[in-house]
Amino acid sequence: MSDDIVLVFDLETVPDVEAFAAAEGLENHPVWSVRRQMGEKVARQVFQRIVCIGSLRAGRDQAGVWRPQAIDSPSLGQMPEPQLIQQFVDQLAQHRPLLVSFNGHTFDLPVLRYRAMMHRISAPGLAARAYFDRSGSDMVDLCDLLSAQERHARVSLQELARVLDLPGKPPGIDGAHVETMMQEGRVAEVASYCRSDVVNTYRAWLRYELFCGRLERKSFETSEKALADFLAPQS
Repeated sequence: MSDDIVLVFDLETVPDVEAFAAAEGLENHPVWSVRRQMGEKVARQVFQRIVCIGSLRAGRDQAGVWRPQAIDSPSLGQMPEPQLIQQFVDQLAQHRPLLVSFNGHTFDLPVLRYRAMMHRISAPGLAARAYFDRSGSDMVDLCDLLSAQERHARVSLQELARVLDLPGKPPGIDGAHVETMMQEGRVAEVASYCRSDVVNTYRAWLRYELFCGRLERKSFETSEKALADFLAPQS
């Protein structure tokens, strides 16, 4: 276990019509009918199917600078959902990192746990640290933290990115578009979108570390430059 390694992550999901049908006893109903009964609001966590898992791993050097080590956003276009989950939880088991997310306690972690259980996946990496302890410090949920879990103080990642002068999401895309994009076969765009969320979350976390005094100004600026340099060959 080391707080010198951080893993920022984000899930992209679509409604799991089959799971909803099984839960509601609608197995014999047409797919379109079941999907309509799910409604247009975001489906509950247990009825979400993971289509992409984005992550950025960074390490802190002896000077206190955070330097990215890896970034990835594998999707259903590359591997089936069980493999997506297994690859991610194995990374947790290997590095036992500090986890960082935006709204992860409310959404991403519950989805991961439900889907791992549904696919009969052994995921000790999810228990490598007390990631599910909402009052603990092993999983930093910026959405919870910055709002102090006060509903009226919560913001979206896009709103936070804009007020912090970060790039934000690609134009014209948000989580509500992922289902349609997957249906249209735009899997690579979904993966790119997921990656942008991970980068924005990481940069927001660096800003929070500066605010808390855990990063000096110079170390913060060097950490930002290290990220830019790391991403430059990929753009």
